[in-house]
Amino acid sequence: MFRLAVVTAVLLVAGIGYWLLVSRVTGAPEPWDAAGYWLWAYPGLLALSAVAGLFMPSRGWLAGAILTLAQLPVVWMSSGTGSLWAVGVLYAAVLAIPAAAVSAMSGRLAARRH
Repeated sequence: MFRLAVVTAVLLVAGIGYWLLVSRVTGAPEPWDAAGYWLWAYPGLLALSAVAGLFMPSRGWLAGAILTLAQLPVVWMSSGTGSLWAVGVLYAAVLAIPAAAVSAMSGRLAARRH
């Protein structure tokens, strides 16, 4: 249980750092508003999810979900919670599905190797 808490915290910090970097590099206040979001930022997230899933063989799906949902604190820091906050949470949840699938597959791959 302690290991899961530590890995979750590390993933959350890494995800927030990644999305802050995306926002800073592109100048977009919210990561998903970045010009290169679909070209490099989201594919980069999927790659990070795959790598993170390797370190979580039994709960690999969690890595992709955490990394994706780490956009929400970045959005909150830049825009606050307004009338579109609920839509943003739903949008992030939908974006987390492919990332969770990718990290789950890499977690299963890691479990088979052991």
